[in-house]
Amino acid sequence: MAEDKGSKTEQPTSKRRTDARKKGQVGKSMEVNTFAILLAGILTLFFASATLYGQLNGMTADILAKVGQISIEGGDFFAFFNNCIGLTGLILAPLFLVIFCVGILANLLQIGPVFSADPLKPNLSKINPLKGFSRLFSARALMDLFKSIAKIIIIGATAYLTVRGEMENILPLGEFSPAQIGYYVIRVSFEIFLKTCWIFAVLAVLDFVFQKWQFERDLRMSKEEIKEELKQTEGDPLVRSRIRSVQREMARRRMMAKVPQADVVVTNPLHLAVALFYDPEQAEAPVVVAKGQALIAEKIKAIAREHQVPIVENKPLAQALYKSVEVGQIIPYMFYQAVAEILAYVYRLKGKKVDGRAGG
Repeated sequence: MAEDKGSKTEQPTSKRRTDARKKGQVGKSMEVNTFAILLAGILTLFFASATLYGQLNGMTADILAKVGQISIEGGDFFAFFNNCIGLTGLILAPLFLVIFCVGILANLLQIGPVFSADPLKPNLSKINPLKGFSRLFSARALMDLFKSIAKIIIIGATAYLTVRGEMENILPLGEFSPAQIGYYVIRVSFEIFLKTCWIFAVLAVLDFVFQKWQFERDLRMSKEEIKEELKQTEGDPLVRSRIRSVQREMARRRMMAKVPQADVVVTNPLHLAVALFYDPEQAEAPVVVAKGQALIAEKIKAIAREHQVPIVENKPLAQALYKSVEVGQIIPYMFYQAVAEILAYVYRLKGKKVDGRAGG
């Protein structure tokens, strides 16, 4: 059966991940943030409870001492009310600061620093009824529903079991002082929060794994999308092929332009041609300035005849040079003797002397 062109079966590319991150699309779990904030708040209250109690107690005593002196008429009452709110905010400010910092840190540990304004841009597709209906029954929506129900059950069950276990201690509270009753309520509440926190830790781990899996699945690409991305990043394959063809043609022209300077052209004789140039002042051995087979070999030989460059037939040497030496490279030491003999023959025809370094 033919593969569906729109099926997203391929792993996301690095560009896909980068583009998603720029748009603010990352895989993170809000449950991890909830757990971190809840744990930080509980620990802060536990260690700073004495300080907070003392400050709130002092503020309450001061309020009760002044409440009879406040006039309801005029602006005295509102000034007094605003002052109480300000004092409460200052007392609880360290707690809020800890919660804020922990919330930021939880995000950074999950996804690192991400700055994007794209989520704030208006998107009409988000108010599309059809898409909204499909999101209601998506895997993410079902997971969110499961988490909400689990939270209610966990908190309710934890509170119920804890209070039921304290029933024998609740009945004698009528004989205690208000301070003792308050301390008892705080202790039981702290116990409930602590138990809930550790259960939330398990829920946060499960949600974190799910969110990462969901994010990776959403980023998957179809083969058509990968091909389209490749076109955008590296250009159309036809254009790249044309560029490579033009580059090969330019390289071939530069190579052919060096054939007239060659000392000799070694041939196969019909299929291969290798042009050699030797200048003792530039290199310690001859250099392959051009090579080719079939039509290119014929072109090299035609240029050589036109510029009276000697053509020497040596089938083994031509094949070996063509296979092992690239254009612009010096011939290996194993070919010195054979090439020196050919150059000696050519130089005798021209009345030139052979440098000893090429002869081995």
